[in-house]
Amino acid sequence: MSEQQIALITGASSGIGLAAAEALAGSGRQVVLADVNREAGEAAAERLGGSYIHADLSRREGCKTLTDKLFDQHGRCDILINNAGIQHVSPIENFPEEKWDFIIGLMLTAPFLLTKYLWSRMKKNHWGRVININSVHGLRASEFKAAYVSAKHGVAGLTKTAALEGGPHGITVNSICPAYVRTPLVDDQIESQAEAHSISREKVVSDIMLKKAAVKRLIEPSEIGDLIIYLCSDSATCITGSMLTVDCGWTAN
Repeated sequence: MSEQQIALITGASSGIGLAAAEALAGSGRQVVLADVNREAGEAAAERLGGSYIHADLSRREGCKTLTDKLFDQHGRCDILINNAGIQHVSPIENFPEEKWDFIIGLMLTAPFLLTKYLWSRMKKNHWGRVININSVHGLRASEFKAAYVSAKHGVAGLTKTAALEGGPHGITVNSICPAYVRTPLVDDQIESQAEAHSISREKVVSDIMLKKAAVKRLIEPSEIGDLIIYLCSDSATCITGSMLTVDCGWTAN
């Protein structure tokens, strides 16, 4: 494409979202960072030469407002990175119903709505990349994570369906399914898992997070950013509807 590409990244103020924004900006794309954390989002956008849009994606109207502002500012969107997410660890019998609604809204409904709202512009341009930051929990389950696992499995289905619809129009849709990445979200999970299992933080990492991994380390956010750049390249035109694992061998079990 001759014009500078516009990339929208949700949950972009830290972790994988920030790494995605850094990688895309470094590759010459114009990045739009969306997040509820205004201070961190604005600071990151300024550093990367991009723009920031405050967005509460747990609310349907928040998704529509985000895309409306994006089109007002840039008139187009070529790359969508659905990354925003949250974790809650609790047994099903004690799982707060309002927390279920929040997580499903943020992590499944929002990716659907953003894809829906941007779809016609991508079709018009005969080019688009939708990358859903999924998880190995979109392929496997773990106890105490009912909403998170359900949302991620739903994103896998959304990815495959959108890929089938987008193929004839030059739009590819893929999911990246990492194991534990060194992010603030994972750090919060360590604390929650330690409490849920009554073990130390060190034991959570070694005995739970890395137990099924062949490569015994946390994944760096920049490694996910590198994969995003590849999926946005011309070399990845035939990769669509895929669940790309970056899991240190977790799902080889």
